[in-house]
Order: sequence, then C-alpha cells, then structure tokens
Amino acid sequence: MEALKQRILKDGKYLGRGILKVDNFINHQVDPELMDACGAEFARRFADVGATRILTAEISGIAPALMTGRHMNLPVVYARKSKPITMPDTVYLTVAPSHTKGVMTELIVSPEYLSAGERVLIIDDFLASGATILGLVRLAQAAGSQVVGIGTLIEKIFEGGRAALAHLNVPIHSLAVIERMDETGIYFVNDL
Repeated sequence: MEALKQRILKDGKYLGRGILKVDNFINHQVDPELMDACGAEFARRFADVGATRILTAEISGIAPALMTGRHMNLPVVYARKSKPITMPDTVYLTVAPSHTKGVMTELIVSPEYLSAGERVLIIDDFLASGATILGLVRLAQAAGSQVVGIGTLIEKIFEGGRAALAHLNVPIHSLAVIERMDETGIYFVNDL
C-alpha cells in the first residue's frame, strides 16, 4: 500500500537492532485517515475469509484493527496486557516477547468476547518474528476459535515471522513489507 510506505519513509525512524519507530502515525499518535485507508485495504484483502471477529494486541494493533472492523462490520477484541478488575476470574492468557520492551508480555482475553466457533481475523501493527501473532493464535485456539487470516501493517521480512506462521495455512497480508533497514534507509519488497 503506497500511502503507508510513503509515510514510513517520511516519518519512520530506524533505531537500530531491527526497531522501526512509527510512533507519530501508528501507535502513540495515530493518523486516522491513514488507518482508515489501511482498514479498507485489509477489508478488501480478507473479504472472502468469512471472519466473524477481529483480534489484536493492546495497544498498537487497536487502530488498524478498529478500522478494519469498521469496513468489515465486525467486532474487534484486543488482548489486554494486564487484567482489569472488571474481567472475570477465568480468562485466556498467554505470554509473548515484546520486541520494543525486551520483556515477556502477557496477552489476556475475556471468554465473554472470544468463544468457540468464531472465525478470527488477526490484525496487528507489525509482523517481525511472529511471536505476538502466535500468542494471539494461541488465545483464539484456547477459546475454540479458528484463525482465518492474518494482516499486518508492516512486515519486517528479514525477521522470519512469515515462516513461523506458515503452518497455520491461512492468508497472510502485510501492507508494507520491509526487506531491510539500516542507517542508509528503509527498503521495501513487493507486496506478498
């Protein structure tokens, strides 16, 4: 998706160690028009998977997931990183490493919002190693749901996440696929 790629080139910052800072338009400050366009593109790409619910991770995945849900007329559930007192005692919980924080992070979903028989479309901000998305897959599977597709705004193909998810046999679409990043720039490959 050209608009996203251009925004990454304009405002994204390579911080070293495989980290791309996109705080000013995706995950700290959000560009609603760009996220809406991304949501429309995900809706187009996943129109035929029969999704009944969208699942994402707090917090960076919420904006693209919400806009995708808007265009697909689907509810959006996000995995929380901490359990509020309003959540039931029994929850679906897994852990996944946080690439930017360098620690293991809990992902928690209430069984009120994810149940058996759902057809889950996972939407997130990044596909890097695939660890967070695999955590979301584990939550869906624990609920008895079926993952029917995975969409990410940005994929860092050099980190191997796509290969880690291949066994799921579901469509995986990334709107901007980065081949490499270094001090000289950010380099994209054609959409996969």
